[in-house]
Amino acid sequence: MTPPRRDAWIEVLAPGALSCVQDLGRDGWRHLGVGRGGALDPRCAILANALVGNRADAAVLELTLHGPTLRLHAPARVALLGATCQLRFDGQPLPAARPLDLPAGTLAIGGMRAGVRAWLAVAGGFTVEAALGSRATDLRGGFGGLHGRALRAGDRLPLGPQRALALDAPRASGWWIDPDFGLDPHAPIRYRPTESAALAEAAARFGDSGWRVDPASDRQGLRLGGDALEGVVAAASGVSEPVAPGTIQLPADGRPIVLLADAQTVGGYPRLGHVIAADLPRLAQAQPNTKLYFRACDENEARAARAAAAAELARLRWAIVDRLGGS
Repeated sequence: MTPPRRDAWIEVLAPGALSCVQDLGRDGWRHLGVGRGGALDPRCAILANALVGNRADAAVLELTLHGPTLRLHAPARVALLGATCQLRFDGQPLPAARPLDLPAGTLAIGGMRAGVRAWLAVAGGFTVEAALGSRATDLRGGFGGLHGRALRAGDRLPLGPQRALALDAPRASGWWIDPDFGLDPHAPIRYRPTESAALAEAAARFGDSGWRVDPASDRQGLRLGGDALEGVVAAASGVSEPVAPGTIQLPADGRPIVLLADAQTVGGYPRLGHVIAADLPRLAQAQPNTKLYFRACDENEARAARAAAAAELARLRWAIVDRLGGS
């Protein structure tokens, strides 16, 4: 058996539009104003890690709009999941959504199509220094990940122990996975409306409208453009209240914001409701200027959807482990 390599690292030749180290986020710090953060689509991060034999919570790269160009100084197993994008190794096109065994060379990831983000896992994980129990980059706080920021040209990303590979050409598996197989990409995003009587009408109107994704959206929140919901802010108390990823806030301009992974822990804007956990990952791929529709649901539907999503994730992880064990 070939012993694991412990000196591997990856060099960033070009950083892409916004590439940063993420994992499943940090828990237990909300009382100090530190949100959970982590990958905007935890499913893709978990499954990409499974494809390369990592633990579910290993650090990955989250790529936005256009991926980076990376130099591998030693062979490695990698996997890319998420939005469709061009993947090339030393100029040779490669498929995504499967394990790829690569020799030393240059991996280039192009622009995203039919989505906004993708997640790159490498065997061994990215072993940047942990902060508050997580390697996730908190871009607003400026900590975690690689120096608390997005990648830059010249950065070196350390990798954890991994099995040494002996190969001189890329090798791709003949099978792949599709985490979104069978899901309707045009289905409305479901949300639990607020229980506040003062905001009930506005919460219903939110679901009755079609919204356009504002290009100013980021990891903190998905901003929605469209006809403003008027006459709501005055009815709210303005007192800061707890918020979390999925909370639907209504700023003074009447155009809602759905909070995402880098959400703050409290906010003073009126809260119209909360996007359910099962549908929240879909917002990570919402492209600028596209239309989104929302539909109110009850607690039973939200719980059932979450259970179904968890079962499908477990099924896919089991299938990957079974495939890798047989390869």
